[in-house]
Amino acid sequence: METLTKSVFLPKMKVNLNNTRIKYNTKIVSNSSLNNREMPFKLYKKGKVRDVYEMNDNLICVTTNRQSAFDRTVAQVPYKGQVLNMTSTWWFLNTEHIVKNALIAVPHPYVSIMKKLKPFSIEVIVRAYITGTTNTSLWTIYKKGNRDYCGNILRDGMVKNEKLPYPIVTPTTKGEVDIPISGKEIVDYGYMSQNTWNEIYDVSLKLFNYGRTEANKRGLILVDTKYEFGYDEKGKIYLMDEIHTPDSSRYWLKETYEERFNQGLEPEYIDKEFLRMWFKDNCDPYNDIKLPKAPKELIDELSKRYIQLFEMITGETFIPKELNEEELIEVVNAYLDTII
Repeated sequence: METLTKSVFLPKMKVNLNNTRIKYNTKIVSNSSLNNREMPFKLYKKGKVRDVYEMNDNLICVTTNRQSAFDRTVAQVPYKGQVLNMTSTWWFLNTEHIVKNALIAVPHPYVSIMKKLKPFSIEVIVRAYITGTTNTSLWTIYKKGNRDYCGNILRDGMVKNEKLPYPIVTPTTKGEVDIPISGKEIVDYGYMSQNTWNEIYDVSLKLFNYGRTEANKRGLILVDTKYEFGYDEKGKIYLMDEIHTPDSSRYWLKETYEERFNQGLEPEYIDKEFLRMWFKDNCDPYNDIKLPKAPKELIDELSKRYIQLFEMITGETFIPKELNEEELIEVVNAYLDTII
C-alpha cells in the first residue's frame, strides 16, 4: 500500500513529506472556502465542490468545503475539502494497477494537479445495496415500483438497505440534473462506442470490488460509489475527478450493519447520507427555492465522520489544515515554478 507521506503536497512518488510539514500552518479553523478571493489562474470549471483552473495541459483542482446534495450546495463543512482530496489521493495511488488516473501531484492538502482530459458525459455508479434518498437512488426508484433500472432487473420483495446478489452498474448522464441511463442507451445515443463502454464497465467493477475488499479490512462497507472517466489525445482512458471519497460514495460501519438491518434500523453512516435525510425530513430539497440552514451540530458531526473515514481508510492521523487562499496560491505557484 502506498502511504500519503510519499505523495501529499509534492509530486507523487518523488520526495518524502517528513521535511515539509513545517511549511504549513496547522492552526485549526472551523470553516473556510474559496468564495472570498479570486485565484490568479484561468478558471476552467466551477463545480459543486471543486473549483478547477487551467494551466497549460494540466488542471489545478481545488477541493472546497462546499457540501452538495440534491443538485445544489447545502452547507460548508469544516475540513471537508482536505478529507476528500487526501482520501482520493490514497485511492488513486492504490488503484493504478487497475486503471491509470489523471493525478499528477498534490502540492497542497486541498489541491490536486490533474492531467487535462476529455471527459465522458457519463457518471458510472456501482451499487452493492439497495438504498438512498435522492431521486436517482436505487431505493427511491425501486419503491415507486420500477424493477428495471439502467438495464438491471430487480426482484420483488426487497427492502431498504438490503444487500444485492451482486454489484450492479447504474450510469447517469452528467449535467445540472443527472439522468439514469442504461449501457445500451449509452452506446445507442453515441456517448461511447461499445468497446469503450465495455472497458469502462469492466474497470468500474474492478475498482469497486477492490474498494469493497479494502473497506472490509478496515471495518467498513463500501455501499455504492461514483466514477468519472476521461480520455487523452490518443484515446487512452483514465480515471479522473475523485475515487471512493465520502462525497462520491456511501460507507456504513460493518460491525453493526447486520444487527441494525435485522431490526429495521438505518445503518451507521460514515458519509453525507444522514445530512441528506435531515433535509428530506425538514423541506423539499429539490423544489424549495431556499433551504433551511442545517444545525451546526449536524455539520460538525459530518466533519467528524469525514475525518473518521479518512483515518480508517488510510491508517494515518488526520492533521487539520486551514483552507487559506494566500497560502494555497503560494504553494501552487511554487509547484508550478518547478515544472514550467
